[in-house]
Amino acid sequence: MRNIYDYTLEELEDYFVSCGDKKFRAIQIYDFLYKKRIDEVGRMNNIGSYCQKILQENFSFKKIKILLKQEDEGVSKYLFELLDGERIESVLMFHDYGISICVSSQVGCNMGCRFCESGRLRKVRNLEAYEIVQQILLIEADIGKRITHVVVMGIGEPMDNYDNVMRFIHIINNGNGIGIGSRHITVSTCGVIPGIEKFIHEDGQVNLAISLHAPNDEIRKKIMPIASAYSMDDLFEVIKKYIKKTNRRVTIEYIMLEKINDMDCCARELAKKLKGILCYVNLIPYNETENIGYKRSSKAQIMRFYDILKKENINVTVRREFGGKVDAACGQLRANNTLSKGEV
Repeated sequence: MRNIYDYTLEELEDYFVSCGDKKFRAIQIYDFLYKKRIDEVGRMNNIGSYCQKILQENFSFKKIKILLKQEDEGVSKYLFELLDGERIESVLMFHDYGISICVSSQVGCNMGCRFCESGRLRKVRNLEAYEIVQQILLIEADIGKRITHVVVMGIGEPMDNYDNVMRFIHIINNGNGIGIGSRHITVSTCGVIPGIEKFIHEDGQVNLAISLHAPNDEIRKKIMPIASAYSMDDLFEVIKKYIKKTNRRVTIEYIMLEKINDMDCCARELAKKLKGILCYVNLIPYNETENIGYKRSSKAQIMRFYDILKKENINVTVRREFGGKVDAACGQLRANNTLSKGEV
């Protein structure tokens, strides 16, 4: 039985029309689910007994659950248990411009980036759209506030779960649903070119972020296995196609690893590669973990790297650090904890 939160509005409209009911039933149900946050069919008092019967007999209303919440200044990390007992994590961040959530898209990840804790957990399965949607709904219920920005940047590679991620985006972007604007949604990929090719042709103005983390293929292959499948030249070719089609700026994410990709020569090479491309670079101080041997670049070297890019007229920022005390910072999500399955 398919979960009700897995349906786009258009899919629900088609479903009720096929049952001989009215198309507007879908909007009524979306209103209960996403505006009034009512998921008990008996409390949906304006849809009629026939529609209630259809919902009760043909849809699941089950939800994932929050197992654990850890808080740092301005950041909360949530551990979720899925209906099959698998676990994922999401991160909530409070900014001056709004409230954002970093959601997971898979249980585990097959990309295997050497510096990433999430990559140490091999992919178990893709998340269904409803499992991503419910990360937002449960966190909003917990904090009593609406989330304004979403990044698909948690555990998993979004382009490796393309259809479910796009269904999730359609659901949360719909004005009758959660109503998060396209420009407030970002999908981050380590460079799965076939997924980016499809993403180019999607409607809307959802943001694209590329986890680049190196100025050339030689360094990238050492830290990111995906680089052996897709060269940087091919990756930049599809990035340029995306920009030409959408006229939208791409975020280039670059984790600063000491004596790996943070040298001055790397900054100059990166600047040369990005020259003339509509993008900005987000330099990310590396978050060290006990399981991985990479070291964080010094603050001084990060700023040297920053200055070199600036002098070459490359738009660049240094990411504000979030959640390191609760392992909620970039690259630290892993859904690994001491709880036994089923223990709250």
